[in-house]
Amino acid sequence: MAAGSCLLLLLLPWLVTASHSPPGCKIRITSKGLDLVKQEGLRFVEQELQNITISDLHGKEGQFHYNISQVKVTDLQLASSDLNFQPQQHLVFNIDNASISLRFRRQLLYWFFYDIGSINASADGVYIHTVLRLAKDEAGRPKISNITCNASIARMHAGFSGTLRKVYEFLSTFIVTGMRYLLSQQICPSLEHASLVLLNSLLDTVPVRNYVDEHIGIDYSLLRDPSISTDTLDLDFKGMFFPRVREDQELENHAVEPVIKETERMVYVAFSEYFFDSAMLSYFQAGVLNIELQGEKVPKDLEVLLRATFFGTIFMLSPSVDAPLRLVLQVSAPPRCIIKPSGTSVSVSAFLNISLVPPDRPPVQLSSMAM
Repeated sequence: MAAGSCLLLLLLPWLVTASHSPPGCKIRITSKGLDLVKQEGLRFVEQELQNITISDLHGKEGQFHYNISQVKVTDLQLASSDLNFQPQQHLVFNIDNASISLRFRRQLLYWFFYDIGSINASADGVYIHTVLRLAKDEAGRPKISNITCNASIARMHAGFSGTLRKVYEFLSTFIVTGMRYLLSQQICPSLEHASLVLLNSLLDTVPVRNYVDEHIGIDYSLLRDPSISTDTLDLDFKGMFFPRVREDQELENHAVEPVIKETERMVYVAFSEYFFDSAMLSYFQAGVLNIELQGEKVPKDLEVLLRATFFGTIFMLSPSVDAPLRLVLQVSAPPRCIIKPSGTSVSVSAFLNISLVPPDRPPVQLSSMAM
């Protein structure tokens, strides 16, 4: 037992580090940035509420038989709404004092009198309270893992017309109460289906690995569930580049985690050294960190300087004095990025080869140096 406890203590620091791999990229959305999200959320709610399906309502009061069918939402007024963060992983979306206009078909039978037509109704004081729990799926995509919803309708009115208008007004209490109940019972299931099924299906199509160009790609999957405070939403992304010839390559992250302290702006993005180092390593492994300049591609000022520097060597090659220059710069090791409070720098090691390229003759090397 004692040996097992000692082993656990030895492994604990490694387990903590492994479970909290630092992100290569961090994005922060502040409460000010929620205004844009709220507008998209309102459009989403409007679209779903307009497609609500309400069951037929029928009943009997004495000799009166009534049936309400073909209920359709004709108009929405979502005047007051609010979107807030709720620690640790929730978004709270409230809609207050909204109104929903409806139109449905009526049928009434009283003894031998039969009436048919349409009714316009209005649900006022509609209140919707939804809480969305944000998480990540196994692939590292964002998703909505749970939703809680409460909806209520303060008042409902119906306008009746036709020969039996007085009869409908007598029965309005039963009809309006029934319609109010049916409508309030359909709001939350509609939003829950839209969030957990439709929206998550859309999020499932978001790629977490993508190609940047013909040489490298990037993995920007979420490392953990979103972290939410009262004012911010923080997303930790892997932020690792990889060479396309080795797509399964994993680069261990030893960089310092990027830190965002500000909340004044709508969105913040922070990168660590790991983000840039993995990109430069991937390009290095792809073999593209080299450049060759020859003839007219060599800048004139640099050509004059080089010919003056190697004048003696060139002069000894009398037949090749006027041969064009060729410069080959090749990175010899993966570049490294260093980020400090004082600034950012990139360390690069490379070889520079300077040659003359006489026509129809082998190149003549003038110099080779490490840089």
